[in-house]
Amino acid sequence: MTPPRVVALGGGHGLAASLSALRLVCDDITAVVTVADDGGSSGRLRQEFGVLPPGDLRMALAALCDDTTWGHRWRDVLQHRFSGDGPLAGHALGNLLIVALWDLDPDAVAGLDLVGQLLNARGRVLPMAAVPLELHAQVALDPDAPTGSRPSSASITSPRPPASSGRSHSSRRSRHVERRRSGRFGRPTGSSSGRVRGSPLSCLTCWSRSCGRL
Repeated sequence: MTPPRVVALGGGHGLAASLSALRLVCDDITAVVTVADDGGSSGRLRQEFGVLPPGDLRMALAALCDDTTWGHRWRDVLQHRFSGDGPLAGHALGNLLIVALWDLDPDAVAGLDLVGQLLNARGRVLPMAAVPLELHAQVALDPDAPTGSRPSSASITSPRPPASSGRSHSSRRSRHVERRRSGRFGRPTGSSSGRVRGSPLSCLTCWSRSCGRL
């Protein structure tokens, strides 16, 4: 029987919880993680260095850690968040480590693979795009009058839109996905999705079993 191979899409706590469960039943997992976060530590690093927001990627890697003392220790190190009032306050150590690796080597996937090796991760973590994304939607101002709408940007730092959202899309300048990524998976036997914490506009859904459609 062929071992299962799973590709999981999403970000935040939803994806991390899914990966934590999947690693107990599958050794071939690929997490494709959103890069639209612009709040907290990730938002600060994204704005200062122009890098992909590392937080959701870090959480996915931590969720895939090896179920050993070594894996758990490094998971806890990556997830450690600095307190206090200084410039490091609020930053997760794993975010800083990932950005440091990207500063040494601009290949984002190579840096994530190195962190995965540190954790003896039970799978791989890939960014959904090669550049930070911005999500936009057309928000209906009145549910009874759908023709009245306004554009809105999905943001972790922005309040939740008071009305239902209609069409959504990523910003045109950010639609750049590394084509080489589709060759990394093989053909998955299953797929999963996890909700991105924050705006309801940033909920990513399950995709087709065919890798060619990514």
